[in-house]
Amino acid sequence: MTGTQLALLVVTLFTAAINAGIAATDLAGARFVLANSAEVGVPRSWLPRLAALKLAGSAGLLLGLCDAALRPLGAAAACGLSLFYLGALVFHLRARVLYNLAFPGFYFATAVTSLALNVSS
Repeated sequence: MTGTQLALLVVTLFTAAINAGIAATDLAGARFVLANSAEVGVPRSWLPRLAALKLAGSAGLLLGLCDAALRPLGAAAACGLSLFYLGALVFHLRARVLYNLAFPGFYFATAVTSLALNVSS
């Protein structure tokens, strides 16, 4: 296994895990999720759909690791998650909620890194 392949494996597994975890907190209606969503103008009714998108992205990342033939699925999932978190950053900026901008920024960075490693491997 090359260094790039190892990086792809580690970063993709990490990205999939944190997205599954935050999707679970969305579905559970965690207090911090509800407060943050309200603050940036995301209706509570959107949370299940947003969680489903995160779970789909997580599943796509994992499937992309299973076989070389499924690598494009992993890249598509990473691209989708990157766009998802870019949207989250826009919502934060639009609402001028900057104190916790690092959270969507971190998720965005992991998704973009997963995408870059998927494309370069």
